[in-house]
Amino acid sequence: MTFRPYPGFTIATAIMLSILLGLGFWQLERRKGKLAQIAQVNGHMAAEPIPLDAVLKLDAEDAMYRRVMLTGRFDHAKEAYVFATAPGGDAVYHVLTPFTDRGRVLLVDRGEVPKEKLKPDSRAEGNVEGETSVTGVWRVPDLPGSFTPAPDLAHRIWYARDLAGIAAADRLALAAPVLVEADATPNPGGWPKGGQTVVSFRNEHLNYAITWFCLAAGLLGIWVAYHVSRGRIAFR
Repeated sequence: MTFRPYPGFTIATAIMLSILLGLGFWQLERRKGKLAQIAQVNGHMAAEPIPLDAVLKLDAEDAMYRRVMLTGRFDHAKEAYVFATAPGGDAVYHVLTPFTDRGRVLLVDRGEVPKEKLKPDSRAEGNVEGETSVTGVWRVPDLPGSFTPAPDLAHRIWYARDLAGIAAADRLALAAPVLVEADATPNPGGWPKGGQTVVSFRNEHLNYAITWFCLAAGLLGIWVAYHVSRGRIAFR
């Protein structure tokens, strides 16, 4: 057996191999973390709703995706509308309404309405007056992106669930920088339609890990094949 690898090539290969393997194991660790996060969220979504006092005592990560029950009043005069598209491509609008629970104000995403139901008087039956209860999911929405259009303040239409912007426009002091997404409990008259929460976590870490390990194996194969072709490694 002959084993006389080129030192420089071998050192460079060893460095690259360690990097590729490190990236592969890093992706496996990230996968473990993502699976734990998914399990936590599923547990929160399946649990009984908790009152506002309880969720405000939790840290931000533990509060996310908790089901919460609010008791208080909506301020329908300060509805904001967030443009979105339905699965078929039609325009819909999420109705975000301030809700006061014992002096603490939160924005509630009451659900979506089609364009023809955007004006409050077209669905007045659903804008319940007086004290009521709302059960929903505690979420921090994504921030507006650099390409998000500016809001149409005259018509109270936004193109992202920009809580800070909506609160500033209506001079609201939110109790927490979160949105409560109302569950599917029907509103009188049918609008808005709640239950629009979508829980989706991208988890491609295993595929990424396999890719890095395959690249490491390929690099090792190239190193062996090169030395065999040069007679520096022989297995006889």
